[in-house]
Amino acid sequence: MESGNFNKFFNVLTTALVLILSVPSVHAQDSAKKKTIDITSQFKPVLREASKIIFNATPSLTDTSKPRLSYDIPSKFLTLTYQPAELKPVALNADTAKAWENYNYIKLGAGNVELPFIKTGFSFGDGKSTFINLYANEYISKGKLPYQQNSLTDIQLAGTLKAQNNLQWDGSLYYKYDGNYLYGYQPDTLKFGKNDLKQNFQTFGGRLSMNNMLPTEFGLTYNPNITVSVFSDNHNPQGREANTVLNLPLRKTIGDAFAFDLGFTANLTNYLLNSYGINNNIFYLSPALIYKSTLISAHAELTPSWDEKTFHLLPNFTVDFDPLDNKKLEFEAGWISYYQKGSYQRFESINPWLAQPDILLNTRVQERFAGIKGSLTDHVTYTAKVGFDQYWRMPLFVNDSVGGGKDFLIYYDSSVKDFLIHGEITYTIGEEFSLSAGMSIHNYQTSTQALAWGLLPLEFNSTLKWQILKDLWLKSDLWAWQGAPYLVVKSTSGNNNPAFDLNAGVEFRLTRQLNLWLQMNNIFNDKYERWNQYQSFGLNVLGGIIFSFAD
Repeated sequence: MESGNFNKFFNVLTTALVLILSVPSVHAQDSAKKKTIDITSQFKPVLREASKIIFNATPSLTDTSKPRLSYDIPSKFLTLTYQPAELKPVALNADTAKAWENYNYIKLGAGNVELPFIKTGFSFGDGKSTFINLYANEYISKGKLPYQQNSLTDIQLAGTLKAQNNLQWDGSLYYKYDGNYLYGYQPDTLKFGKNDLKQNFQTFGGRLSMNNMLPTEFGLTYNPNITVSVFSDNHNPQGREANTVLNLPLRKTIGDAFAFDLGFTANLTNYLLNSYGINNNIFYLSPALIYKSTLISAHAELTPSWDEKTFHLLPNFTVDFDPLDNKKLEFEAGWISYYQKGSYQRFESINPWLAQPDILLNTRVQERFAGIKGSLTDHVTYTAKVGFDQYWRMPLFVNDSVGGGKDFLIYYDSSVKDFLIHGEITYTIGEEFSLSAGMSIHNYQTSTQALAWGLLPLEFNSTLKWQILKDLWLKSDLWAWQGAPYLVVKSTSGNNNPAFDLNAGVEFRLTRQLNLWLQMNNIFNDKYERWNQYQSFGLNVLGGIIFSFAD
């Protein structure tokens, strides 16, 4: 070891020994001093001021780009422990009484026979609680034969009010004027004044009814209604008739399957001609028991009735049986009875060439029938039945030999029996297409008259309604029948020729509010006679426009 380094080491070692040896002497000197704590500074903790959040955010920019969204929907499978029942929808019959619409229109037309033709319809109301409709129909027709013309004016105001207390009120007022000339006289060389041939009928009428929209807490539904009309002609002396029908039906439901009906009806007619009057009244009660299930529907009723104080007990029994419970094949049978009112107003609606009647009798009808009905496919429905009908005091129309047979008289047959075969079939696709056809075959057997004068032994009718496009409609009708037997009093008898009357019409839209229509009647120009000596108009073409507008 060098001498310099050795001297440094020796100095450090000497200093350390001196410090060690001086420590006990220091402690010995301070042993009597009191212990104290000297505070040289004071600590004051302070929290750091927190930073504040600024809530005034800067609005984001508008994103005008369309997002491209993709969806991934996993397919899910259900394992059913049962087999669901198969749905078998039946064909929807074309509904002529559609839901109420606030719709208004004016239909104008003209043709080679009808000049002019006007038909209008106006609707008012809110469509929820009030419904008001006004209809008017006016036309004048004139054929090629002398005095072969007629006119019609028909105005009707109908309304419905749904009240707050579960009641619905229905009412209507109407006026009808039916004018024609008695042109069917033979030979045509006979001379008559125009006023002698003119025959007009006027009718004022109204109807009021009330019904509860929902059954009461005791299961009662009711619909009292009354109909009043005043009918008159232009003859001298003038014939006047007042008709009133009061109907008071009541139904009590018993559970889900049974119901009991009880009704009272008063059908009153007062006919005044010159200095004498005729009262022809019918009263009857209608107690009935009704049963309905998925397989059977039945109606059982015995109706006590009084026809001008003559008592008759009317049976009314019907039953429908659906053995397969699928509406494809149903059996129906019935034995029903009712009255056809003997009134001047009703007889004129059947034969407008009628002379003033001098006696009014009601017709009591009894029908016994059996048949089938159902649906062949989803769009085809059918019905077919065979019936044995009987009419007591049946009105038959014969030509009066006085005046060349231009007037018809009423001959009553005490009892007419009819063996009836009737069938109908309909093909329907919603409201877009409907084609129906029906046929009735009658075999009348009279008792006090030689034949059933004026009654058609065979009738066939068919109707086509087709909405080809959204704004194009086609309609066609066909009437065909075998001619009825006729009788001219104290003269001749025979059978009218068969008739074949085909009609077709088309309507299409020109604008949103304007339609164009064309109608052709009796296309084959068949000069048939529904009533003896009264020839039809033949081919007639009518066309015009329809202007429609809504509130």
